[in-house]
Amino acid sequence: MSFINKVVLVTGGSSGIGASAAKHFAKVGADVAIVGRNVTKLDNVARECAQVGKKPLVIRTDISKDDDAKTIVQQTVDAFGKLDVLINNAAMNKAGSLLAGNLLESYDAVTAANLRAVILITSLAAPHLIKTKGNIINVSSIGGIMVPLPGLLVYGMGKASLNHFTRGIALELAPHGVRANIISPGPVLTDILENSDTPISWEIFKAATALKRLGEPSEIAELMLFLASDKARSITGSNYVSDNGMLLLR
Repeated sequence: MSFINKVVLVTGGSSGIGASAAKHFAKVGADVAIVGRNVTKLDNVARECAQVGKKPLVIRTDISKDDDAKTIVQQTVDAFGKLDVLINNAAMNKAGSLLAGNLLESYDAVTAANLRAVILITSLAAPHLIKTKGNIINVSSIGGIMVPLPGLLVYGMGKASLNHFTRGIALELAPHGVRANIISPGPVLTDILENSDTPISWEIFKAATALKRLGEPSEIAELMLFLASDKARSITGSNYVSDNGMLLLR
């Protein structure tokens, strides 16, 4: 599988699934732009990409802020001349509950990064993707499908909305030859728990899967390669679940 002469933009590219995606696409020849907030982590990913492919464009920004988010597509196009694949991967969680009185605070913070930024970035990317007949991959979660877990109510709400948004744009963009798909991971071993206040451990997640294992970022990256390639040219508006059978037990 080759992505030579293809341009891929990955949000949340400084760690976890996004970092793995950047390295996988770089390895198969793509020009990659990675977006994140942590300069040190971004630089580390850039070095790892350069070891297997081309050095990526590094964009340090906070996509939860509109003024920051609206620059990343143009920076990518300015650097590489076009855009073929948009991967909306960046996400965060801030626990909140109705009875604790902080549900709206949680909603505002999570939605800004996990949903509003996706809509904004996708809106700006759409004209460029139409030119290349490219495609969009939105990283959701089984949290958008199943009953909410403690501390993940708003996270799941946002992912459910993201799923609906993706199906809607898949329908709207189809006449232009642009595909849009969803990947819904289950628990994947990244730094998301250490960067959030979710009261759940990896061991609890592992025990909750049918296969009794956690996913690896590379597994999701490999699925992205397939969905972004011509091998998936008939696939749009679909939701690919990779959860080690967690939904089977819930």
